[in-house]
Amino acid sequence: MRRAWNALFGKRARLRWVHLILGGAMLMPYWLLCSVVLSLFTGLNGGMFGGSPPLQFGAYALALPLAAVSALFPLARPMSVGVARPLCGVAADRFAEGPAQSCAARARTAGWVTLHVGLGGLVSGASLALPPFALTVMALPFSADLRRSALSGRYGLDAPWWVMLGVPAGLLMLVALAAASAGAGALLARQAPVLLGPTPADRLAAAERRAAELAVRNRLARELHDSVGHALSAVTLQAGAARRVLDAPEPDVGFVREALTAIEGTARRTVGELDSVLGLLRQGEDDGELPGPGLEALDVLLAHSGVKVTCEQAGDPAAAVPQPVSREVYRIVQEGLSNALRHGGAAPVSLRLRATDDELEVTMENPLPEEGRAPVVRPGGGRGLRGVAERAALLGGRSAAGPVADGTAWRLSVRLPLRDAGVRR
Repeated sequence: MRRAWNALFGKRARLRWVHLILGGAMLMPYWLLCSVVLSLFTGLNGGMFGGSPPLQFGAYALALPLAAVSALFPLARPMSVGVARPLCGVAADRFAEGPAQSCAARARTAGWVTLHVGLGGLVSGASLALPPFALTVMALPFSADLRRSALSGRYGLDAPWWVMLGVPAGLLMLVALAAASAGAGALLARQAPVLLGPTPADRLAAAERRAAELAVRNRLARELHDSVGHALSAVTLQAGAARRVLDAPEPDVGFVREALTAIEGTARRTVGELDSVLGLLRQGEDDGELPGPGLEALDVLLAHSGVKVTCEQAGDPAAAVPQPVSREVYRIVQEGLSNALRHGGAAPVSLRLRATDDELEVTMENPLPEEGRAPVVRPGGGRGLRGVAERAALLGGRSAAGPVADGTAWRLSVRLPLRDAGVRR
């Protein structure tokens, strides 16, 4: 019994009734327009409540196509979703987001609006007319004047037995109205995900948006990894060297000063790069061109890398390389230096940049650890060389990393095309 009561008069049923009443209100302008037009061309008596049934139902039939046509506009779907989401009792993730762009989405929205205003018009009309009539029927056994008025004066105090059925008959009418409203609301709730849910085109667009967001997040993650990771490796090495020098019997104050200066410069530069990347995160968007230094800042990077670097350049890479490639090459060199610091300590690094009309080649070498084995990836890390490979692939190039043939050094080699260069999405 309680379950039946909640189904007819519970909170969800009441919200769905409100949704249907809103549908009736949306239908009203179309119905009034059609009733005026029909009364002009057919000669039927007009009026909101006093019109003839043929006029009222004819206007109703003509109003539904007009409502469907108006629902073909793209903004009709988010408006319908905004109303249906809190009132239909359907999970929010089953509705589509944004305006309807495809023809299929617009047709579904038109179908939903037609169903909503069609059922809403019927339920609204019944909600206006049936309760007063039901209350009148329920009052017939208790009022002789009402019986004379309602039954054309044929009955007064001596009413027939069936007049006493007015109370249960009126209650049955109200229950029937509640049941009809609950049924119409349940029908709308079942059809809402079908007609207002995402179409295949919407799902494809959502998947593309998620892929673009993941690509941006991966790019930002690479920027943070390369910038902050290199800075921490360099600062750790410089600080460790300064500590060892201070612990020596005769500390070299000049070396310690240089190490602290390098630490300060590296930290200051990294804070600026970190602010730039975090600024993009705060904005929640990516304009396709991540900020950051390029090959023009390579000398500063090498001077404060924490390791001795021999740089050999063929051609003029800074002038010949487009800015997207220049920025990515800077990060590739930065990650190569981080790997050299992490696995080779203070061993010197050789860097060669060779630029031609078609290609830029970047080669970095550093001695392997004394054990003669390849570098070991640090716990929790291991994304450095993968990030280098991703950067090269985004530019249409390729990378390779591993020990040289004689096993004495570790080599990182990257080849990037320069014709039609640009970061791929």
